[in-house]
Amino acid sequence: MLSSLGSLSVQQTLKLTSLCLENAHGAKDSDLALELCDDAEVALSGIKSSQRKALITSKKGEDQALLKGIATSYSSLGTLQGSLGRSDKAHANFKKAVQWGGDKEQSSSNTNVKSGTPAGGKQGAQERSGPGARTSIAQMSQNIFAENVSPPAIVFTPPRSDERVNDIRQLAACLSLLRPSCPANDVLEPAARDWIKVVENNADEQERLEILASEVIRGFVGDELKDAKAVAEVTCLAPVLDQEDFHFLLRQFYSSIDQSNLLNINHLQGLADLIQGADPGYLNSDDLVKILELLNTRLRETHRQSSVYIYQLTQAISRVLDAMADTKVNGLDREKLHVPLGSYLDRLRGSSDPYLVYQAAYAYQALLYVPDNETPWQAALRRTGKVVQGISGLVSAAKGLDLNRFMEGLGNIQQGMAGASGVLSVVKFASKHATSLAEDGKGFLDGLQEGFSFEQKQAWYPALRGMDALIRDGHLAKFKTLICEAPCRRDPAFQWGVCQRLGEIASNSLWEADTRRGAVSFLDELYRNDTEWRQQMDVKQWILTILTQVTSLSGVVGQYAAKVLEELRTDDDAEKQAMYQSHQENGPGLHILKIDMQFLEKSPLLDRAQNRPDVEGSLRQLRKRRLEEQKNIIYIPPQAKASLQAPDNDHFPLMKAVLGFLNSDQRQVLLLLGDSGSGKSTFNKALECELWNSYRKGGPIPLHISLPTIDKPDQDMVAKQLRRFDFSDAQIKELKDHREFILICDGYDECQQTRNLYTTNQLNQPDEWKARMVISCRSEYIGADYRDRFQPGDRNQSSKSAQLQEAVFVPFSTNQVEDYIDQYVAVYQPLWRAQDYKDALDRIPSLRELVGNPFLMKLLLDVLPRMTDPGEHLSITRITRVVLYDQFIEQWLERGKRRLAEEELSPNVSAAFDSLSDEGFTTNGIDFLKKLSVAIYKEQDGQPIVEYSRFQDEGSWKSAFFGRSDEKNLLREACPLVRNGNQYRFIHRSMLEYGVTRAIFDPQDWKERATPQLHSSRRGSMSSVFSFEIQDVDERAASDIDQEPDFNSPLAWRNFVNESSLLQFLVERVHQEPVFKKQLHSYIELSKRDKKWRTAAVNAITVLVRAGERFIGTDLRGIRIPGADLSYGVFDSVQLQEADMRKVNLQSVWLRQADLSGADMTGVQFGELPYLKFSDAVVSCAFSPDGQSFAVGVFGGDIEVYLTLNWKITR
Repeated sequence: MLSSLGSLSVQQTLKLTSLCLENAHGAKDSDLALELCDDAEVALSGIKSSQRKALITSKKGEDQALLKGIATSYSSLGTLQGSLGRSDKAHANFKKAVQWGGDKEQSSSNTNVKSGTPAGGKQGAQERSGPGARTSIAQMSQNIFAENVSPPAIVFTPPRSDERVNDIRQLAACLSLLRPSCPANDVLEPAARDWIKVVENNADEQERLEILASEVIRGFVGDELKDAKAVAEVTCLAPVLDQEDFHFLLRQFYSSIDQSNLLNINHLQGLADLIQGADPGYLNSDDLVKILELLNTRLRETHRQSSVYIYQLTQAISRVLDAMADTKVNGLDREKLHVPLGSYLDRLRGSSDPYLVYQAAYAYQALLYVPDNETPWQAALRRTGKVVQGISGLVSAAKGLDLNRFMEGLGNIQQGMAGASGVLSVVKFASKHATSLAEDGKGFLDGLQEGFSFEQKQAWYPALRGMDALIRDGHLAKFKTLICEAPCRRDPAFQWGVCQRLGEIASNSLWEADTRRGAVSFLDELYRNDTEWRQQMDVKQWILTILTQVTSLSGVVGQYAAKVLEELRTDDDAEKQAMYQSHQENGPGLHILKIDMQFLEKSPLLDRAQNRPDVEGSLRQLRKRRLEEQKNIIYIPPQAKASLQAPDNDHFPLMKAVLGFLNSDQRQVLLLLGDSGSGKSTFNKALECELWNSYRKGGPIPLHISLPTIDKPDQDMVAKQLRRFDFSDAQIKELKDHREFILICDGYDECQQTRNLYTTNQLNQPDEWKARMVISCRSEYIGADYRDRFQPGDRNQSSKSAQLQEAVFVPFSTNQVEDYIDQYVAVYQPLWRAQDYKDALDRIPSLRELVGNPFLMKLLLDVLPRMTDPGEHLSITRITRVVLYDQFIEQWLERGKRRLAEEELSPNVSAAFDSLSDEGFTTNGIDFLKKLSVAIYKEQDGQPIVEYSRFQDEGSWKSAFFGRSDEKNLLREACPLVRNGNQYRFIHRSMLEYGVTRAIFDPQDWKERATPQLHSSRRGSMSSVFSFEIQDVDERAASDIDQEPDFNSPLAWRNFVNESSLLQFLVERVHQEPVFKKQLHSYIELSKRDKKWRTAAVNAITVLVRAGERFIGTDLRGIRIPGADLSYGVFDSVQLQEADMRKVNLQSVWLRQADLSGADMTGVQFGELPYLKFSDAVVSCAFSPDGQSFAVGVFGGDIEVYLTLNWKITR
């Protein structure tokens, strides 16, 4: 029984009361439970009446919380006493609860409590609530470890005989399968079982693997640096080494630690890893005692050094002791372990560093458990050796920890600690040291647990070791249950270890992202929920440190941890806010989380043992270089269709389709087809970035190959590209023999190849490059049998023909166009805003189709601001489509010229190119475009697709444009044409129409005559002055320029009245060029004298009327314009006597006072026709045989007859 504790504060009293009540709840012995209730009552009675009055009158929130806590404690005490048969005391404490502000109705109901089942029985367990209640799994977020998952692992792929071993983990896994302790066949995966069948009878292969392991050990001994990576590599082999090699390596670590003046942390960790992974039969009790004596000596020598060194040394001791506890070591004298370590570890409890205190307590607990009878956690850790940890595809399933049995064992340990002597010693310690602990500035409960943890076995140590088994097997749902249900869940040492393991899960990239986020959420729960986990400030400080470390990681987990940390900053608790501020000011500290297998991604010792050159370093440099080159590139994820014949609206996301192709083993080649400028090269670079970002060591290597830059890409193009990236011949051989590639081949059409690069490079043939291929080509370049150029193997073999997949780029949608504009403005920051571009496209609707092509989109965005003064707003600028097309065509041709100049041309082609450039490449290009457009209209009636066969069309008009002449090939290559097999067409119908209108009137032709000195001063390119600057030419200046009508002009032989898009080009040209307007008037005048000009006159007057030209009072006598469209034209007072106006459209035309005498107006269309009005419904009507009369029968029997000449009624 405790004596009065009046010296305690109210807060200390409530914590002590809570401790007594919690242990009373768990006590199976009712006498012990009653004694603890009495101690709680003594503690509460120490609160003075003056304190009660002060709390009742206080308005402060913390005081009201204390008042409520006292009332709750009395009520809980009464409830517990009632369940133990002490109803008299229960009634008294319920009344005290009311005096302290408790609920009267609740207390009244509690006074009816009668004696019942002791608190330790089932009923008491079901009714628990308040301070001693366990955290309910249902109360935890469902996103936190809702189910078991696959543990972090690499895929185990057994090597073939004499095949190079990929990394140290593969070697360790292979050797483990050859050991007598190998798991039974029924738990091995099929690949592992098959490998054993092959190798167990192959003594040479077994010897090769064993020698390789020995060579790794020798390589480690000879390594002067022996850094953390080398240590991790050799200790990974610990479970599979033979006894001689194991003890040799053990001596190496021992000597290094013993002889080093400065403590080598890496070797210290290596020693612990080696012992933890050892075969149990290899551990000798004398060796272990010597190792612990050495560590104890170094511990004493390090006491004046940094606490970080002491922490690392204590952590290593803990792990050695863990290994001893995990594995039964026979003949080990416990006293020999306690004597050298116990006293020093006990002294560490006084450290101000909570990290060190926890590690010392952990080591002490491990020491207490060494050796001992095998426990459930020891059995779980021994069922599968450490070597299979982190290897998937080796064993099908591991028998995990029996959680129910394990929890029962923990309960027995906890119950033993909660016996009369154990619990009462705790309470006595609390009452004895409460004041002094408060004076030392330590937390009351922290000091209580500090004194308790070092004196006897605690349940939290085996609980943490059980967690290690669960985590290793991926049983995270059980792990969550263990945390919430463990009887030691409130112990700060237990919570500290839990947080450490959660932090290691969150930081380990081998776990799935959802699992890692769940670990962060669990830490958030432990920090926030003081009701369930208590307010252990040192533990919460440790949580902040862990979260800060996790925020430094890249990816979604680091971002999520940063978000959680920011939310914790705004916690309402004043003490937590102060702690958070201190954490921000002082930093996270030097205690780093341990991540298993973090150094095993590379195996340099194994590589040296196999004479393997390092390629991963060069690959990392290549990855960094390629990703850096792709910054600030405008990229809109394109859509594609499955084939050239598929409709454009049947499309899918191309990137998703390509990644699906790469993740499937069904096909080897993916052919990307698209028109010129459709975004093939941009997509290929984006694909490369996507693959580099997801690249993992040992995985397929993305290799972008620009085919035009490779000399003879049909021969060993992979090696040639790698040499361009500075890979050595030894590295290239290593990559060819042991790695797989994803080849991204760009520009097949530009490398002037007709051969199958997959076949000629012998991809995936024995001893050749192993690769999947993504290859792009302009759709206009391929012929009818194009599949032969890309098909792996013989296309007549069904298995081979199915290995080729196609995807064809489709034009941008409206949303993609707008996204492109937004990115363009953000990257290039032009004078225009994004909205200015969008307004321009709205004003020129025909461009909407044109900008579906990403390259054309880029050109248009470049051109538009140059078509207007920088400070002039678009809404007041005269922007026409023809001006944009002028500039666009010029830039297209100049781009084609630059591209051809950069290519490696044959001597003949190069000479042709020089000749064209001397004459003006752009001028020649425009002339080619004009002549081809005219020929298409003249020979094919405007049908835009030209089919050309060299054998069938030799000597025809087509050969002039599509023949084999070097000059024609160069001009065709530079012009805006696309090819699909033997079919050619302009990239857009409007290009064909523009070409015809440019042939009708080319502003450059007359401007060159007007300014011969400007033309003669330039070489190799037409002047762009007139395209960039819209110069006004007045009527008088235009009349001085001789621009005679041309009978060969398309205007003279083709009627364009119904081709509104083409007419629009001409209308805009009239507005731009007064001399063209003059020429059109000339065509009209010529029709008066010669009917051969009537087609030209029809086109001319139609264009002029659409351009808004007024013909008021004009002399148009005798003009021949049959079929012209004069709708909405102004012809007031015009003279049209004797004019040929058959079938002319006169809808809404102005003809006031016009003279049409003698004009032939047969078939003229006025739009709205004359009508007759009747008083009743028309029943029937008919014309007379001569057409002169029209009879109408109306309802009621009346018949009316009209003259059709003037529609006057005759009777």
